Amino acid sequence: MGKLYVIGIGPGGLKHMTIRAKEAIEESNIVVGYNKYIDMIKPLLDGKELFSTGMMGEEERCKKALELCGDNIVSVVSTGDSGIYGMAGLILQLREDEEVEVIPGVTASSAAASVLGAPLMHDNCNISLSDLMTPYELIKKRVDLAAQGDFIISLYNPKSKGRPNYLRENIDIIRKHRAGTVPIAVVKNALRDGQEVNISTLDTFDENIVDMMSIVIIGNSQSYIADGKFITPRGYKV
Repeated sequence: MGKLYVIGIGPGGLKHMTIRAKEAIEESNIVVGYNKYIDMIKPLLDGKELFSTGMMGEEERCKKALELCGDNIVSVVSTGDSGIYGMAGLILQLREDEEVEVIPGVTASSAAASVLGAPLMHDNCNISLSDLMTPYELIKKRVDLAAQGDFIISLYNPKSKGRPNYLRENIDIIRKHRAGTVPIAVVKNALRDGQEVNISTLDTFDENIVDMMSIVIIGNSQSYIADGKFITPRGYKV
């Protein structure tokens, strides 16, 4: 019997991949993924059969992986965590009796947070601004309620050519519930080549530095900046 691994490879490359993810890829004889993700793990792929597609090919990749795993050990790879905007959900929706193991990885908000300091130390949430799978009105509602609830908010997929105004509109929603001094950070290419970090406040935030390779983290009412680090207190008496 074959097996299908659904693997989060983390921020990209091998340095921040979990040991279990690396073992599963090495064990597999077929690896399936988006072209760019396959490139990130090339050193692990010698002698393996590869199946890759471009953007928007998620369903095709998942169906192919399930088809191939009958007599093979197959890995489906995606960056970050496979269960956070990754392939795990779609694989499990499509599977019939195939054996599937989901292997977690470091998601973008965790990767960015490690670079910034400790912004996610209290209750926090991830919200994608992409409306390909979620109606935009629902996205704005989630941002509004998260801001009202004083959650630290990590915005995934914050900006693209097709939706240049979504980030500005949602930051304006958050501003209704947060002081202008609350920290906001942009991390581009977190923990991989080309990393860029910018920490500002809601009052001084420049949306023009944000692109699709960025993640945006907005602090809660207690977050602050000290010595260049973005910190959210957990509540310890110090």
